[in-house]
Amino acid sequence: MLSAEANKDVLYQASQDAEAVVVEGMMGLFDGKDGATETGSSAEIAKLLQLPVVLVLDAGKSARSIAAVVLGFELFDATLPLAGIILNRVASEPHFKMLETAILSACRTPILGWLPREPSISISERHLGLRTAEEFDDCDANNKQIDALAALAESHLKLDHLLRLECGLHLKSAAIGCPETGKASIRVGVARDRAFSFYYEDNLDLLRHHGAEIIPFSPMLDSSLPADLDALYLGGGYPELYAQQLSANLSMHTSIRHFVASRRPVYAECGGMIYLAQHLATSDGKPHAMAGVLPFTMEMTNKLVQFGYVTVELAQNCLLGPRGTVIRGHSFHYSRIVNAPTIATNYRVLYSISGRQEDEGYSIENVIASYIHLHFRAAPIIAQHFVEAARKLKARQTVPA
Repeated sequence: MLSAEANKDVLYQASQDAEAVVVEGMMGLFDGKDGATETGSSAEIAKLLQLPVVLVLDAGKSARSIAAVVLGFELFDATLPLAGIILNRVASEPHFKMLETAILSACRTPILGWLPREPSISISERHLGLRTAEEFDDCDANNKQIDALAALAESHLKLDHLLRLECGLHLKSAAIGCPETGKASIRVGVARDRAFSFYYEDNLDLLRHHGAEIIPFSPMLDSSLPADLDALYLGGGYPELYAQQLSANLSMHTSIRHFVASRRPVYAECGGMIYLAQHLATSDGKPHAMAGVLPFTMEMTNKLVQFGYVTVELAQNCLLGPRGTVIRGHSFHYSRIVNAPTIATNYRVLYSISGRQEDEGYSIENVIASYIHLHFRAAPIIAQHFVEAARKLKARQTVPA
C-alpha cells in the first residue's frame, strides 16, 4: 500500500517516545498482493523495517506435525529474521511439552511461550473481522479480559526475551517534519462510535499535521453535528449492524444535509458512504432510511464484493487533489449499490487481485464518497488538499460583505 520510505516514516512516527513497539502482522506471514511474491506481505515489511518476527501458530489440533510447519516457515525464506515462536490455543501443559519436543528436534527457532485454549480471552468475529473496541459496553468485563490476558502472558511467555528483541533500523526523528503553523485551524468532524470506527490513524495524524483539529461525533447518539465544523470525514465501520439506530436519528440526518448544502467538504469511505445513501437494505431485507445525501440505495450481500489493494488515480481536480494524483488504498465490503443512477465520479480505480477497472469516487455538491479506504500517507497531498479546501471555503465565508 505504501512506499518503502512511507512505511519507514510510519515506524519512525510510532516509535517516538516509546519504550517498545509491537507491529501486528496481517493475515499469514507470506500472504500479500499475489501468490508468486512476498509483495505486500508481513514478511516483506519485516525485512524492509528490519523487524524480528515472532510467529504465532495455532497449535490447537497439532502434535508432531507442528515441527513440519515451523520448519517450512524457516526454509521458505531463509533471509527472514525469524526470532521466535509462540504457540496458541494449546490444550494443556503436557500438550505443550509434546509440541516443544517436536519443534526442538527439527527446528532452530526458539519457542518463546504458549497460550492455553481459554474461552475468557477470546474475541468474537463477524463478517468484517473482530468485534471492535467501541462495541464493548462493560468496562469491568473488558478490563477483566485484559487482566486475564496479561496474567497468561506473564505466566506462559518469555517476556524478558521478547522485550530484548530489537529493530535493526536506527529510529531517527520522523521525516514528516514539523506541523504547519501560522494558518487558521480547521475543525474536521470525524464520525466515531460503534457504527464508525475503521480509520487509518495515520490519516488523522496527517490531517492534524496540516492544521486540522479532529472533532469526534456519533451519528448514532448525537442529535446534531458539533458546532462550527469546517469539514466532515465519515469512515468505515458497521452501519448495517446499527441501521435501526442510525435510521431513527432524524435530527442528525437533517444536520448532515444542511452541512452538505453549505458546500463544506465531506469525505466518506465505505460505511460512511452507506450512511450518506438514501436507504440501506440489511441482510434480512428490511430497508432503513439513511442520511439521504447520495441518490443511492445500498444492500448487504452474503459474500465479499471487492477485496484487496486498490490503486486510485484522480480523474479530475477535486476535493482530494489535482487530476492525475495516484494513491493507494484497500477495498473490503459485503454490500453493493443497487440501481445506481448516473452521478459524477472522481476516481479511476484498479483492483489489484481481480484486475478490474472502474470509475468510482462518487461526487455530489462538495462530497466525495467511495467504497475504497484510502491511506493518505501513500500520497500525503491528499490530506493537505482536503484541509486547504476547507480552509479556503472558510476564508470566503468569513469575509465581511
